[in-house]
Amino acid sequence: MSEELKQKLFNTKKCGWEEVSENQKEEIFKLSKKYMDFLNKSKTEREFIKNAKRIADENGYKDIIEFETLKPGDKVYFINREKSMYLAIIGEKSVEEGLHIIGSHVDSPRLDLKPNPLTEDTGLAYLKTHYYGGIKKYQWTAIPLSMHGVIIKTNGEKIEINIGEDENEPIFTITDLLPHLAQEQMEKKLKDGVEGENLQLLVGSIPYNNSNISEKVKLNILNILNQKYGIVEADLASSEIELVPSFKARSLGFDESMVAGYGQDDKVCAYTSLAAMMELQNVKNTAVCILSDKEEIGSMGNTGMESHMFDFFISEILNKLGVNKPNQLDKVFCFSKMLSSDVDAGFDPLYSSVSDKQNSGYMGKGISLNKYTGSKGKAGASDANAEYVAWVRNILEKNDIKYQIVELGKVDIGGGGTIAYILANKGADVIDCGVPVLSMHAPFEVTSKYDIYAAYKTYKAFWQE
Repeated sequence: MSEELKQKLFNTKKCGWEEVSENQKEEIFKLSKKYMDFLNKSKTEREFIKNAKRIADENGYKDIIEFETLKPGDKVYFINREKSMYLAIIGEKSVEEGLHIIGSHVDSPRLDLKPNPLTEDTGLAYLKTHYYGGIKKYQWTAIPLSMHGVIIKTNGEKIEINIGEDENEPIFTITDLLPHLAQEQMEKKLKDGVEGENLQLLVGSIPYNNSNISEKVKLNILNILNQKYGIVEADLASSEIELVPSFKARSLGFDESMVAGYGQDDKVCAYTSLAAMMELQNVKNTAVCILSDKEEIGSMGNTGMESHMFDFFISEILNKLGVNKPNQLDKVFCFSKMLSSDVDAGFDPLYSSVSDKQNSGYMGKGISLNKYTGSKGKAGASDANAEYVAWVRNILEKNDIKYQIVELGKVDIGGGGTIAYILANKGADVIDCGVPVLSMHAPFEVTSKYDIYAAYKTYKAFWQE
């Protein structure tokens, strides 16, 4: 009797794998395979948006610029400077009843080239970098790195760079100090063991065959780049070149239950929301999918969520529905509901001291709902209202989707943020809702295939409500 009462009253979260049928397991693994394939082709925000556009085009979406008017069922998107994208399906209800928005980000921690990067020192050529986002600098040394991005020449010509992904191409690396000579380095605090200025990419060592000049290795590298891409050193100033791990996303574990790969924060939520939207046909409320940039550095800039580009997209929808009027955009946002689909810290038993076990997100137990993020006294947090948390819970329970309500670490240790506060500031109801991740922000992050599938099911159910 007491055991039955306990089962009825306790909030016990079981491992999702325990209740998965063989057919469901096959679906989970199939989705994860598609996700890993996409991830391997989409390591940067530009690549993600390029591949997202291809998928959207294949599923009947069109650039909103192509529409004079809009009606229920129309599928539209807008691409902002090739680094962020907004998609929508026009719903049956009036937009005045609010949008259903899911927003993730497609940028990830990485290394960017400095504006004047190429240098030579004692016969070795390097590219200087500036790290992007919150990283542990030591994790980026002594691993294979590939080079992705664009170079824009003054005549407007765009040159796309992708070196190191193909097995027949060279890779790059940042060297580290050998243990035999690292006594002083190993006495430093972990965060100081590798300095940002020492994150220099080793790119060459063969001198140009002329003994009468200096910096012969640098000259040889520039000559190679000039022959291959038609660029000179000055062209690197108008480039966006990112250094990312060259290894591929793979299944992890003897049971292949997990995905290990770079950039899963937040591409795991971005991909599952995109995949879910592609399966929608008719929706009640207009469904909107945000694939944003610059979240890792505060969402600033004209491709980040702090810009007015998303407002422009929604205003265009209002214009082409013929319903725009003064303050209409504000009204739409104030009645909108949003899932901020960003990852959460998965509980790691090797580092359990930083987590409150009762309020942590566990691998394989479903989607994580984070009522608030921020740091310490909820500084900078978007704190979801209880009514909205209950509304989201109802959707998940109706659709038999496993979920866990979590915090990001212990009170005085945890800290972080998402794009949730930006839409909340516009008046929308928002809660963070994403996949638990191990080794977040590392060059190789880990997620559970079960949780990836739960995210996909969650986002689809939210839009279909």
